[in-house]
Amino acid sequence: MINYVKTILEKVSFSKYLFERELKKGLKLILPSELEEFRHWCYEMFGKLHLSILNRHFAPAT
Repeated sequence: MINYVKTILEKVSFSKYLFERELKKGLKLILPSELEEFRHWCYEMFGKLHLSILNRHFAPAT
């Protein structure tokens, strides 16, 4: 499922609205064991473009 969510986010990254909507949906599909890997990937791929959205939906890493 994580690869599916990554693919969708890559395709909608041009739009802040679509990106946030799909990120919310994707977070419900990601397994707890995959969450840290997914969070890291999101910041790596979209940190410059959608940092405020990512910060809203991911709790700070401890």
